[in-house]
Amino acid sequence: MSHQSDLIAEDISAYLKAQEEKSMLRFITCGSVDDGKSTLIGRLLYDSKLIFEDQLSALEADSKRLGTQGQEIDFALLVDGLAAEREQGITIDVAYRFFSTDKRKFIVADTPGHEQYTRNMATGASTADVAIMLIDARKGMLTQTRRHSFICSLLGIKRIVLAVNKMDLVDYNQQVLVDVEAEYREFAKDFGFTEITSIPLSALKGDNILEASENTPWYTGPSLLHYLETVPVGNVRQAADFRLPVQWVNRPNLDFRGFSGTIASGTIKVGDPIKVLPSAQESTVKSIVTYDGDLDEAVAGEAITLTLADEIDISRGDIIAGKDNPPEVADQFEAKIIWMHDEPMLPGRPYLFKTAGKTIPGLVTDLKHKVNVNTMEHTAAKNLALNEIGICNIGLDSRIAFDAYRDNRETGAFIIIDRISNTTVGVGMIDYALRRSSNIHWQALDVDKIARAEMKHQRPAILWFTGLSGSGKSTIANIVEKRLFARGRHTYILDGDNVRHGLNQDLGFTDADRVENIRRVGEVAKLMVDSGLMVMTSFISPFRAERRMVHDLMEDGEFVEVYVDTPFDVCAERDPKGLYKKALAGEIKNFTGYDSPYEPPERADIHVSTDKLSADQCADMIINYLEENGYLNARSNDNAG
Repeated sequence: MSHQSDLIAEDISAYLKAQEEKSMLRFITCGSVDDGKSTLIGRLLYDSKLIFEDQLSALEADSKRLGTQGQEIDFALLVDGLAAEREQGITIDVAYRFFSTDKRKFIVADTPGHEQYTRNMATGASTADVAIMLIDARKGMLTQTRRHSFICSLLGIKRIVLAVNKMDLVDYNQQVLVDVEAEYREFAKDFGFTEITSIPLSALKGDNILEASENTPWYTGPSLLHYLETVPVGNVRQAADFRLPVQWVNRPNLDFRGFSGTIASGTIKVGDPIKVLPSAQESTVKSIVTYDGDLDEAVAGEAITLTLADEIDISRGDIIAGKDNPPEVADQFEAKIIWMHDEPMLPGRPYLFKTAGKTIPGLVTDLKHKVNVNTMEHTAAKNLALNEIGICNIGLDSRIAFDAYRDNRETGAFIIIDRISNTTVGVGMIDYALRRSSNIHWQALDVDKIARAEMKHQRPAILWFTGLSGSGKSTIANIVEKRLFARGRHTYILDGDNVRHGLNQDLGFTDADRVENIRRVGEVAKLMVDSGLMVMTSFISPFRAERRMVHDLMEDGEFVEVYVDTPFDVCAERDPKGLYKKALAGEIKNFTGYDSPYEPPERADIHVSTDKLSADQCADMIINYLEENGYLNARSNDNAG
């Protein structure tokens, strides 16, 4: 294999030491499908003699069986490892490859070109220092060229290699390179790239890959490999301010207490003053402990345990920072989001937000706009679909320490997780904290929820009635309230139709509007519970995630989910408002249970079936539940009604 094989055989220690001393460059290949990304990497590895003999034999055999170049070697097969990729001749997943030359070590990520796999490209770009943006010389810039360039800028890549590929198919015409470069520079002028280097290539023929090609005598710039070996890769992470997200509080015995994690950025020395965020407690570094022994100094990328001179309270997820330049602390931000899931992002829907150190419940409070990657225009939207990019306001349940993503990739990024499926659905980059998050504080009140409830002789709670339209939710809730009122209880009904005449009159019936409808009702219901009331809400509330959101707003036992279970056919037959008739005739869109989904509760506290029981019988079941679970305290008039 490679240029280093002799050294490996003669002196393995010398080889390993040489590897340790080399700098590391991480780069990605990106661009539109069929622009030649996989072929370029394969050719680079092949011409550099960085593949083993058995790999070469397998490549030659696979090229004849699966390749797209006739009897010639298909270099793309070196990195397109999935069966589906080889069958279709496309890249689907991100393929990472490590290789090294005499001058440098490399990790390259070959990213997919198809629009449907844009999320995979974003994953590969998140750790790259350089992006090789391939453009087919015959086609010029395409939609994915623009999309991938924008994502590179969002993810903090500053250096772009504009690799104009397949020059052999345009007779190595210099004007093609000139025109493509001019168009690209005009498009990317506001992206913040510090360097754009144009190189004319033929990945298939090997032109300008390792050495200057005789076919492009007019080109005087570097070959691709020369550029990759010489581009500066000063350690940006080490030069940044010190940040250590605490991953583990290390207490092996009573005499040791340390805080473990991998340094996200900066350097730290014994004796340095530190500040812990978000608590803002201060101390100094007593020791830097590692598996191989104590250090006087540690740098970004190293896994360490810090011990401090003072006993201060630090938890997993806190960030230890240098005292002089600590990160900001807030619970509301503006951020850019790349959506990575088939189900759209809906403002108001609760998600989990995982940052460098912790996972926190929160929601997208506002989708300000999404970005049209073709024109860079900002367009109004109510949701983000798969692979779309939006500017959003984020609200978290608690404060976190963070840096703006442009200043620190490690502490300025987050992923978004679906609370039901635990699937990663999006990635985000924090721009800045919203000013109001530091100006708004909870006001302490002398009369609290417990006092208000005791005065009413009841346990406050929400009875959350959910079910299809026409299932009987409002009818049953009305009966339950009359019986509680007759017992002297303090109640209120929030009915789905009624709140849309006032509080939610600006909302329609799209998925995004339904989410916001429930979010508002949940917040109002929470205030009513805080006042000591027993609140009944009658809403279809079709999504489990939103019902879970309201559940999590409340304290234990304050949310009672009542599933009014009625088959679609029975509801359609009743059709008290004539809605089913209109929906089946196509006159109403987004009708729950028909052309908009309803997600029934998986474990409702109370489950009533109105096709089998009368409304009064269902109300009896609910009252019995409240009595058996201590929601109704004894009073002299408890037998009334």
